[in-house]
Amino acid sequence: MRLDRIVVFVLSIAITACKTGSPGLFGKSSPHEQYARKLTDAGLASTSLGSLWFAAAEKALAQPQPVSLPYKQHGYFAADKPRAVGISFTARRGEKLLFQLERKPLNPFHIYADLWQMKTGAKPVRLLFADSTKPAFDYEVDEAGTYLLRLQPELLRSGEYTISISVGPSLGFPVAGSAAKVGSIWGDDRDGGSRRHDGIDIFAPKRTPVVAAGAGTVGRVNETAIGGKVVWMRPTDKNINLYYAHLDEQLVSPGQRVEAGDTLGLLGNTGNARTTPSHLHFGIYATGGPVDPLPFVNRTVKEPTAISFNKPLNNYYRLNTDLKVAGQTIPKNTVGVISDAGEKQVFLELPDAKLVQIPSANIQSSDNQVLTLKLHDSLRLLDAPFITAAGKTSLEKGVSIKVLGYFNEFAYIQAGTETGWIPKGALR
Repeated sequence: MRLDRIVVFVLSIAITACKTGSPGLFGKSSPHEQYARKLTDAGLASTSLGSLWFAAAEKALAQPQPVSLPYKQHGYFAADKPRAVGISFTARRGEKLLFQLERKPLNPFHIYADLWQMKTGAKPVRLLFADSTKPAFDYEVDEAGTYLLRLQPELLRSGEYTISISVGPSLGFPVAGSAAKVGSIWGDDRDGGSRRHDGIDIFAPKRTPVVAAGAGTVGRVNETAIGGKVVWMRPTDKNINLYYAHLDEQLVSPGQRVEAGDTLGLLGNTGNARTTPSHLHFGIYATGGPVDPLPFVNRTVKEPTAISFNKPLNNYYRLNTDLKVAGQTIPKNTVGVISDAGEKQVFLELPDAKLVQIPSANIQSSDNQVLTLKLHDSLRLLDAPFITAAGKTSLEKGVSIKVLGYFNEFAYIQAGTETGWIPKGALR
């Protein structure tokens, strides 16, 4: 199929896909899948351009770049180079992941964003997809583990994106007022080390209101030797139970419906806390037993920092030092293209299509030459650092060249207004 016909087909598919809309965050068919199906139905999946788009989508899932939350990344998608971005990260049960996706231009540049769960020895499982017309979406983590976010635009669309991932709680804080502080956390020693703390202790003045961390239904309201006056409640649509202990007074009844922030009781030191300052023992119990409640209620929302790399993207850059990456040493002055940059690192795509994370401080522009010399022999200027690469033009003996960097046994050079690759052996 001719390129001009492919362009017309792709643009018409994009318009149709936008008109169909998204079935929502949770659905049987994501916008990415709908668009892929339209490419296939139009016969574009078998074209070189279409196959690159499908391959990029799979590569982003199979070879994501690991990052730590909170996190921010800026990047550029070029229309003539189909690709996708995959970043993986770990998250704890009870956290709420807050995603903010910005893009330039807004239209007609659409990015498909899908969140996946990764499990060893199994295929990724898609958890949700974002509406491509809305910049923000979130996900409540109900299983600790590794997750993956994939971003991919439509074919033949270029533009910038910025993805920010913040981490917050999925429930409200269970004690009213800013004076309440967490003083003992999950796993702390109890009874001289014979057992571990199965919750968190939140200290505040006596009779401070203890509140529902979410909308739900009150369960048991009773008194025990250990917990003293306790209240149990189950949040709506969550497979967990919340446990409030050491209350001075209980103010709800079993079966009562409550909203987030409603008062359940007043903070105290009943039960085995009689000799301690007034506090709430707050626990969360799931099917398998107690789980760490702090990620569920931590009032501190962790937000990403600014991106330190502020140079133009989709350009060649080179290393300013030798670096060991994934057990491999990448020599100083190796060049590659940077299309994405994180908070303190960049993603350098080497000429063999391998993607590596490099600290931003170890990257410099390739505009300034490593050295300048004149060629001793005539030779071809290649479009890639491989012996089988196509020749862009011929360089005459004696021509002055600037060496901008290297990759394996080839040098990336500039001769006049032309850039390309020649064998290192020619630099003598």
